[in-house]
Amino acid sequence: MTYREARMQAANQLAAAGVENEAAESWFLMEAVCGISRSFYLLHEQEAMDPVQEQVYFALTRQRCGRMPLQYLTGEQEFMGLPFCVNEHVLIPRQDTEVLVEEAIRVIQKEMPEAAVLDLCTGSGCIGISIQSFCSNTQVTAADISEDALKVAQKNAKENQVPVEFVHSDLFEEISGSYDMIVSNPPYIPSKVIETLMPEVRDHEPIKALDGKEDGLYFYRRITEESVAYLKPGGYLLYEIGHDQGEAVSSYMRENGFKEIEVIRDLAGLDRVVRGRR
Repeated sequence: MTYREARMQAANQLAAAGVENEAAESWFLMEAVCGISRSFYLLHEQEAMDPVQEQVYFALTRQRCGRMPLQYLTGEQEFMGLPFCVNEHVLIPRQDTEVLVEEAIRVIQKEMPEAAVLDLCTGSGCIGISIQSFCSNTQVTAADISEDALKVAQKNAKENQVPVEFVHSDLFEEISGSYDMIVSNPPYIPSKVIETLMPEVRDHEPIKALDGKEDGLYFYRRITEESVAYLKPGGYLLYEIGHDQGEAVSSYMRENGFKEIEVIRDLAGLDRVVRGRR
């Protein structure tokens, strides 16, 4: 089977399974399996595919047809222009979360000659690692309750050559010291909504990283209440939020003495980040 024939067959299988963007996804899988560039493919698409690679390619295609996320099959996802390894132990970094990172970087560059930053619920490490990468004047500490997630995050820090400190901790339980900024993308989906998510998310991404308990706001309440013991005076607390959670999260921050509270929208015009100052 030629490269082109394999791609066409894979794309047809993906489309039949209800996977969107089947042409692009068939290419991404081929790129991951064969290690070829788009230009190589265009020059050699009529050549026979290596039989072993062909077998692996269609095995991954079958998994994708079963709605395994593409990024778990390729093992990587770009975020803030940086490469991140991902697997079933971590949420796949999303473009929406870049709004949180960009706001954190903006505040640091504008107001902080040096900054101690705490990234809670770090997962793959994409938030803390990106901040450390773009702001050399920071010292980022990243924490997660999942040891498996921390292994992925540590690998990503090493791959991106940034000196992030990692702590195995249930929120602030094992955290010490004080910080100029705390950032978090905590679980924020209400438990009853989990079943309505796309199968790629519902059936494959870690539920612990998604489930914000009954109303989706449990972790915002806990982190906001506990953060005042770890934030320096004038320090910032920044969250990623669901599109309908800005008012509630802002209210929790006001109740706990935060000021200069602002809700920031993403490129789609949806509420995405809440920022407040102690």
